[in-house]
Amino acid sequence: MDPLSDTIRKSGADAYVTYASSRDADMRYLTTFVTSDPFVFFKKPGRNGVIIISQMETGRASHESKATVMTRTQAGLPEILKTEKDPFRATARMIAGQTGENILVPPQFPVALAEALREYCTVTVDKGTVLSLRAKKSAPELRAIRHVQEVTGAAMGLAVALIRKSSVKKGVLHLGGRPLTAEQVKYAMHCHLLEHGCTAVDTIVSCGEDTAIPHMTGTGPLRADEPVIIDLFPVEEESGYYSDMTRTVVKGEPSPGIREMYDALREAKQLAVSKVKPGVPGAEVYQAVVDFFRERGYESDTRGFVHNLGHGVGLQVHELPTVGPSGKELEAGNVITLEPGLYYPGTGGVRLEDIGAVTRKGFANFTDFPEDLIV
Repeated sequence: MDPLSDTIRKSGADAYVTYASSRDADMRYLTTFVTSDPFVFFKKPGRNGVIIISQMETGRASHESKATVMTRTQAGLPEILKTEKDPFRATARMIAGQTGENILVPPQFPVALAEALREYCTVTVDKGTVLSLRAKKSAPELRAIRHVQEVTGAAMGLAVALIRKSSVKKGVLHLGGRPLTAEQVKYAMHCHLLEHGCTAVDTIVSCGEDTAIPHMTGTGPLRADEPVIIDLFPVEEESGYYSDMTRTVVKGEPSPGIREMYDALREAKQLAVSKVKPGVPGAEVYQAVVDFFRERGYESDTRGFVHNLGHGVGLQVHELPTVGPSGKELEAGNVITLEPGLYYPGTGGVRLEDIGAVTRKGFANFTDFPEDLIV
């Protein structure tokens, strides 16, 4: 019995139903079909999943997905629309006619459609079965994420090279006679990503005081002797899989505080790597790093180490499992980041982030990139 069928049976439902575009990671995972328009997917226990979609998309859906493809006409929607003009009620009637009286839906299911469905059947919200299934990657998924990480590493190399090649004028980095800005560095990385079938948004290139705010995206000229945090998390358009990577660099001479923080950071990441094994809770790995930082005099509150140690990566850049206070036992096949960071207003921030897979032997790091602070 496949896990989703098992969940359907245990819940007493007739079918699992979702309605979304493939921008919804669960839908893309279940169907491997890519479209920006929402469509219906349902699965009955022990049976193949079914896509209900417009006639114009059936050919492509049949080619891309292992699910059975049904047109909206075959599912009875045109006949329903003759007497029901409300689109949510009409879609609900169509779904109920295919699935049965009791259905299970994911947490992100559209509220309006769920309310309409309750007129025709019992609706129960699942606790995240598909999200949990996605946490354990197959061999093809691991290959896809490794590939995206290779592209990510090359883009990061371009960013670091720009900073390394820059000159310093009055404390500001210059390249080609002009100030080197966060925007230029992002542009160089994004161009490389596009050339290799990937895209990125919210890329971080922050400098100086901005680095004390973990997700400050950064803007304007970069400065010498101050930390620059570069955090890049692109997605490959063809596969839909993400990667995630962070490095911190300084052009010039970092302050003693930044240097000490960075030395502690590198040790913390290696400690985390040594703790990752199947069966070890993510919370335990996180706590080991919290304790390490505390021994070094760094807090884990509103300053210092202020975020989780890591997270799962797949069809979303943040997904299960969690490597933080609520982290459950890690499993072989999980893909996680390890990203300790330290942040102090007035001093700045530093962060390192690698991505890799949990294996029977430990942490298989996908990240092959220098950790040099000074460039």
